[in-house]
Amino acid sequence: MASEKIIEQKKKEVSELAAKIKEAKVVLLTDYRGINVADVTELRTKLREKNVEYKVIKNNITRRALEECKIEGLEEFLEGPTAIVMGNGDYLDACKTIYEYAKDNDFYKIKAGIIDGKVMTTEEIITLAKLPSRETLLSMLAGALLGNISKFAVALEQVRLQKEANA
Repeated sequence: MASEKIIEQKKKEVSELAAKIKEAKVVLLTDYRGINVADVTELRTKLREKNVEYKVIKNNITRRALEECKIEGLEEFLEGPTAIVMGNGDYLDACKTIYEYAKDNDFYKIKAGIIDGKVMTTEEIITLAKLPSRETLLSMLAGALLGNISKFAVALEQVRLQKEANA
C-alpha cells in the first residue's frame, strides 16, 4: 500500500495541475510516441517562446486534475503516452506550433484539448491551427478597407473632373 507521504505528494501534484488547467486558455493533450529527446527539446523551445508549457504527466494525475476542474469528455484520450501543452496567451499560437510539429513528425498526434474552457476534438483544434494569425486577418481587413477607400477616392475625383468639364 502507498505510504501517506506518496499519497500527499500525488494529491499536491493533482491540485497544482488542476490550478494550471483552470487558468490556462489552452490545454492540449498529445501523443508523443516515437519522437526522440532532441525533437521534444526543440518543440519545448518553440513553445516556451510563445509562453506555452509542455509537460509529460501521468494519465492518472491528469485524469484527477480534470475531475477536480469538472472537465468531462477527455477521459478516453488519457490512454498511452500523453503530454500536456498549456498556455495562458493566444491559444492559436499553441495550436499552430503543435499542429506544425505534428505535420513534420508522423508519430506525433494531437489527441484533444480545451480552449477557453470548451473541450475540443482533434479536428476542431486542427481547423483553428489552420486559421491565419490575428495580425494576418487584421492586415487582410485593412487591405480590403483601403482598397474600397481608394476606389471611392477615384470615383470622387472622376465626379469632380466631370463637373469641371461641364462647367
